[in-house]
Order: sequence, then structure tokens, then C-alpha cells
Amino acid sequence: MLTEKQRGVLRGMVAGLLTTLVAITLAVVAPPLILLPGQEATAVLVQALKWDVLLAACLTVNIGMLARHRFFTPADIDGGGLSQGTSEAQLLQSILQNTLEQAVLGLSVHLIWAAAMPRTWQAAVPAAAMLFVLGRLLFWRGYMRGAPHRALGFAQARGHARMTTLSAIEAAAVRAGAVYRAACRDLGGCC
Repeated sequence: MLTEKQRGVLRGMVAGLLTTLVAITLAVVAPPLILLPGQEATAVLVQALKWDVLLAACLTVNIGMLARHRFFTPADIDGGGLSQGTSEAQLLQSILQNTLEQAVLGLSVHLIWAAAMPRTWQAAVPAAAMLFVLGRLLFWRGYMRGAPHRALGFAQARGHARMTTLSAIEAAAVRAGAVYRAACRDLGGCC
């Protein structure tokens, strides 16, 4: 039996994942032409990195929030390594840590997607970057109110990474199978 808090987290996670599924699917099935990169492989990677500036911006805001707090709070000015830290500093550090983890995952997945998926699917990266920002805003807003209130934001910031990773792995497996079949054909069907 789930607790009320667990049910709240589950509702937020499902809502976040459904929103992500719809947004990424729409970006792949009906991509706005303005979000598609040029034909060259480098253009695809460059576009992914340009959109991932949004992830870096979220991280920069988090770092700034903690730095500002430490500067104006005498008990925290020496940093986490030299003091226990006030509850506010610990809270900001936890949010920063989560944002860092999600940003690294998102950046990695977006670059893998850009390298592995067809050009016509590349609008998923801008959609994912925008979902990341929306997810982080919801996560920050709900963090103090507990897990159920931050679950939607967490799912939106992380859900696109899970979805695009699975899609990229599937595409790589399909391509590997095609390469294997072509090699077998070229070798006279001996495989």
C-alpha cells in the first residue's frame, strides 16, 4: 500500500512523463521546420549544444542562488566544506546537486540523440531542452513543499532523458542489425 506522499509523487511523475511523451512525440512526428538543423552532421551537434545552453543556464542560476545565500549569510560564507551549513544552504545545495545531475544527463543524452537519430527527429532536442527548463522551474517551486510537489518538475526534467535514451538505443540496435544483415549478404549469406 502506498502512502499519501508516494501517491502524490506517482501522480506528479505520471503527469510529467505524459507531458514529456506528448511533447517529444510531437517534435518528432510534426517538427517545426525552424527547430530542424542543417543537413551536415556538425550542424546537428551544434544545434543540440545551442539548445543545451538552457541546461547550463539552469545550473548557473542554481549556483548563483547558493553563492548569493552564502555571501549574505555569515554562518555559510565559508562554504559547505568548512561549516555545517544552515538549513537554507543545505536546501540550496540539494537543489543544486539535483540540477547538476539532471543537466549532465540531459546534455549527454541530447548529444547522443543528435549523433544517432535522423535529422527529421532533431526537433526533439529543443523540445527536451525547453522541458528541462520548465521541469526545473516546477522542481524549484515545489521543493520546499515536499516530494509530491516537486515530482512533476523532476519528471519533466528527467523524463525526456529516459525517453530519448531508449529511442537512441533502439535506433542503434536497428542500425546494427541492418549492418549485420548487409555484411552477411555481402559475404554470400554465410552469417
